[in-house]
Amino acid sequence: MPRPRRTQISVEDTPYYHCCSRVVRRAFLCGYDAYSGKNYDHRRAWVESLLFELEAVFAIDVAAFAVMSNHLHVVLRVDIDCTNRWTDREVLEQWHKLFKGDELTQKFAKGELVEAHEVHRLKHSIAIYRSRLCDISWFMRCLNEPIARQANQEDNCTGRFWEGRFKSQALLDEAAVLACMAYVDLNPIRAQLVDTPEQSDHTSIQLRIRAALKGEQPKNLLPFTGNEHENQPNGIAFSLTDYLELVDNTGRIIRNDKRGAISENSAKLLIRLNIHYDNWLKLTTEFGKLFHGPVGTLQELTDYCEHLEKRRRHFAASCQHFHSN
Repeated sequence: MPRPRRTQISVEDTPYYHCCSRVVRRAFLCGYDAYSGKNYDHRRAWVESLLFELEAVFAIDVAAFAVMSNHLHVVLRVDIDCTNRWTDREVLEQWHKLFKGDELTQKFAKGELVEAHEVHRLKHSIAIYRSRLCDISWFMRCLNEPIARQANQEDNCTGRFWEGRFKSQALLDEAAVLACMAYVDLNPIRAQLVDTPEQSDHTSIQLRIRAALKGEQPKNLLPFTGNEHENQPNGIAFSLTDYLELVDNTGRIIRNDKRGAISENSAKLLIRLNIHYDNWLKLTTEFGKLFHGPVGTLQELTDYCEHLEKRRRHFAASCQHFHSN
């Protein structure tokens, strides 16, 4: 039986989570569907557009994403500090970008006077909204439900569009985050849809490459901040150039089956992550098969499971892929 989502999220252990949603019947409802003969590729743009709309509302950053023909991958970072910094009015302003709230929250957001007997109810609503704005379940709900309604309206039908609940897994350290991001970014290459990362439409890697050519980083993606020991704003503690090179090298190996095509810089990055070359290739090609729960070293899995009162043994077998030995 699926566990409640609250028993899978532990921001105390990590703010990073990999989420995946699949469409029903394994049909290509966001691409070319051979069964129906219809092309639904335009729906991938719907997903990408809504993803960034939500990123601007929630205190949740998008680190990586890939919108495929029949499934969606996102790597998300929960920013609890952001929601704690928001004033009560800012919380309501963010929430009202998606939902109407009620007459009381609308009145307060507009700066109108709130009666004394209404304060308790107002504070309760704000606390709920503040919590939801850093909740991955609410983020994915606000992403998946509108897409399902829009697709059903286009098809003039009712029923499920997505396959049950989305799947989520905690990424417990920087090695797990980087490996999962690369796995997500390389989806189109593994599927043999494209030859290079820059050709991968509706992916974070394509956006990062296009921005990098201008000496920039995409504003709607969690940035790479370089040296993690420096006083940097929230971001991914690696060099963007190193990551792009590593993904490009890995993509060439996957596409051409050329062992040893990892550059010297990429090899140094894998050494820093304590991941052996063979393990890296396995992680970036079979991540979804290897891990069905939290991802990290054995000690990190132990701590995570203790905090959520889970049994560690179910998840421990795959942790060996994050050791260089």
